[in-house]
Amino acid sequence: MRITNGVPYFLRAGAAALALTAALLAGGTSARADVIDEWSTIAVPPPPALKPAALDAKTTALLMLDFLPPNCGAAPRCLATLAKVRVLLDAARAAHALVVYSEFPGVPMSAILAPVAPLGGEPNVATIADKFINTNLDQILKDHGIKTVVVVGAAANGAVLYTGSDAAMRGYKVVVPVDGMSLNSPFAELYSALQLVTAPTVGQNVTLTRTGMVTF
Repeated sequence: MRITNGVPYFLRAGAAALALTAALLAGGTSARADVIDEWSTIAVPPPPALKPAALDAKTTALLMLDFLPPNCGAAPRCLATLAKVRVLLDAARAAHALVVYSEFPGVPMSAILAPVAPLGGEPNVATIADKFINTNLDQILKDHGIKTVVVVGAAANGAVLYTGSDAAMRGYKVVVPVDGMSLNSPFAELYSALQLVTAPTVGQNVTLTRTGMVTF
């Protein structure tokens, strides 16, 4: 046993470690009592860059998520996206790209808002937020040879964020027109856009754009 000045070394080392830990804790406590105390000082990051997206219609699907009366029909910000989404929808159909719709369980596809209503034969899935969960969406996309999905819909921090993220983690390229997703909170729209392009694994497969910057 190593002894220095009559005190075993392990006791001296342990005491030093405790003193250092106490000093660090004391310093941290004086700087902030809790992580929440920092929130009011956090600056909002700059808006993410939007990029044009030139897509191959044969391998691209447009995902039209939850354009329904209970959510979109009651939300001015969502209603304001419909005209631009309709232009994108018409362009996708004209190029013969696959169009897939989603709705909530228990809400029929016929309830989808008229300006962006489906045509006969366009597939649909029904589930909450992440449209891959408990549906055959992945199989629909694979059956059509899809490599890229364009995601629009309501809500930005729900169906768009979770479906887009899941698609990216499954290896699809994901294009999100930010003027085609919505929520009543502009901050949540920005947060969702930032999350899509910065999240690990997800961000490397996501492109943010506008509806008018997408071509098929």
